[in-house]
Amino acid sequence: MRDDERRLSTSRWQEVVRFADLLLRAAERDPDHEALVFPDARLTYGELEARAFAAARSLRGLGVGPGSHVGVLMSNSQEYVEMLFGSSLLGAVMVPINSRFAPRELGYVVENGDLDVVVTSDAVVEHVDYVARLQEALSELAAPALRTIVLLGDRDVPGMTGRAEFAAAGAGVSDEGVLELHRRTAVRGMALMMYTSGTTAMPKGCRLSHEALVRTAIVAGRTKFRFTPEDRFWDPLPLFHMSTILPMIGAFDAGATMLLMRHFDADVALRILDEERATISYATFPAITQSLLNHPDYHPDRWKRVRLVNNVAPPDTLRAMQAQMPHTVQISAYGCTECGGVVAFNDLEDTLEERSTTCGTPFEGIELEVRDLATGEPVPAEEPGEILVRGYCVFDGYHKDPERTAEALDADGWFHTGDIGALTPEGRIRYLGRTKDMLKVGGENVAAIEIESYLATHPAVSIAAVVGVPDSKYMEVPAAFVELRPGHEATEEEIVEFCRRGLAHFKVPRHVRFVDEWPMSATKVQKFRLQERLADELDAARQVRGQIS
Repeated sequence: MRDDERRLSTSRWQEVVRFADLLLRAAERDPDHEALVFPDARLTYGELEARAFAAARSLRGLGVGPGSHVGVLMSNSQEYVEMLFGSSLLGAVMVPINSRFAPRELGYVVENGDLDVVVTSDAVVEHVDYVARLQEALSELAAPALRTIVLLGDRDVPGMTGRAEFAAAGAGVSDEGVLELHRRTAVRGMALMMYTSGTTAMPKGCRLSHEALVRTAIVAGRTKFRFTPEDRFWDPLPLFHMSTILPMIGAFDAGATMLLMRHFDADVALRILDEERATISYATFPAITQSLLNHPDYHPDRWKRVRLVNNVAPPDTLRAMQAQMPHTVQISAYGCTECGGVVAFNDLEDTLEERSTTCGTPFEGIELEVRDLATGEPVPAEEPGEILVRGYCVFDGYHKDPERTAEALDADGWFHTGDIGALTPEGRIRYLGRTKDMLKVGGENVAAIEIESYLATHPAVSIAAVVGVPDSKYMEVPAAFVELRPGHEATEEEIVEFCRRGLAHFKVPRHVRFVDEWPMSATKVQKFRLQERLADELDAARQVRGQIS
């Protein structure tokens, strides 16, 4: 162990290792223990380690080494995990690519991210043809620096390195040569570049070190989830998102088993939870959790083995979901990609009210302050302001974007999250929404999350998202987009009347629209698209009225 690693490992919870170390240690401890389970594939830690080394040898044969940027564009699969660990073994930077990106966005990531290699698949998942999308993206670039596209599939595509050719590329590379590169990788070196979507601009490449990524996940896994090798951790989210990579680190640190899906399907998910004896669920988002809880085959006993579930939602939604899972402790979290994914989770011993209204306290070694939006000064307990974070978890800046980096990271090392929150007297975090989710209605500040939480108490409402739309009298007014529970009906008038009974007049939505599908980024509803949709509709209606008059 080098001096910097020893210094950072003084606390039993604050161990710092590199990403690939997690797999190497787990395989050494118990090579026959199951590491990964997909609906159609299983790998032990020993098997995954061997396949990761094979991927590393092949990548090395293609010229990948320390500092190279390796993009992965495919759906969840064992090959995806192998490539993550294989590239990390070489000291390369992992760049998981959002498989939902349009060709324009994908081309931007390839160019902006300085990708040397992209590994993709010829599978067509959820109507997405990765090969065709990648080809379209690259055709629009003038001079991409991309050297190689590795195609892991059954067909040959001109200009791409097929599966057999990729395997042959590693013939002259030894495992010892791979390990030598791994040994030279620093814990403060860049491990991952995660592209996170903004509102209207292109996605930003967040540069995360091994320490920011791994130390955060180990603390969460050991102190909050309390992983053991017997745990079977179900995560339905995509591997291009921190909500899968981060808990996978915690699970591998403990030698637990990850239960993954190629893409989410409620029927398959319920079967996996049963048959694979899941003990922890990382459903995380209401759209996923409620699709299971509202499934006709759901029964509370189907969650009896699940001791813990993570969900992020307004307080009333969390209370309602917890009531449907009497055998399971539901916790919540606060975090963002720029802060290593997460900075706080509830404790298992927190009360239901604490777990429904707060996100726990920051991990040891992470500082968090709430500051006044106007003055930038810290505010008293329970007073809302912008959340700032400082510590080992904070990212190293946005790739090739010094201006936005300077806006987000101040001279004292504080990351300005753009989130609104408050701290309880005990230091627990209350998340109140994004700064852009704060509406200004006739001079009154209105938090979108407050209206969303109230709407969630309506018996017909499954999910609600509230945005602000321009108004000639009040400057801005709330508008609610609502997804109804299966088998329930409601009208716009009924929803508005329900809000009038429980909210101040200026908080009542002036418009209600019902939706079946949401515009999504990786895992979050893209509210700006909802705003654009409603603004276009209202503009069109005004033009029609103008023509009639």
